[in-house]
Amino acid sequence: QAPLVESGGGLVQAGGSLRLSCAPSGRTFSSYAMGWFRQAPGKEREFVSAVGWSGGDTYYADSVKDRFTISRGNAKNTVYLQMNSLKPEDTAVYYCAAAQRVSAVTIATMTPYNYWGQGTQVTVSS
Repeated sequence: QAPLVESGGGLVQAGGSLRLSCAPSGRTFSSYAMGWFRQAPGKEREFVSAVGWSGGDTYYADSVKDRFTISRGNAKNTVYLQMNSLKPEDTAVYYCAAAQRVSAVTIATMTPYNYWGQGTQVTVSS
């Protein structure tokens, strides 16, 4: 089983909202930076958002800024992605990932992420 498990994906109309969750399976990631990436059909996987291990530092792709909010649960082991004002171009498989060592530069790249989930499908209809 993948070390991270995503949930909360589904089909929603444009302008709607979804909340994705990412929970660990078999280990703890409370001291890791956590990120969300997405991959649309025929496109490369891209960065969406990330949060530092403490939950205080957050990062967003320009395409989702002011619409998506990333947060960590109280135990810092679960990560959420609240997605509002969804657009058809947000349609993709969304992946959660964990990185033990990151910098403000690398946190928005796939390079430092050691652990990945299997993804959850988000489909936004127009």
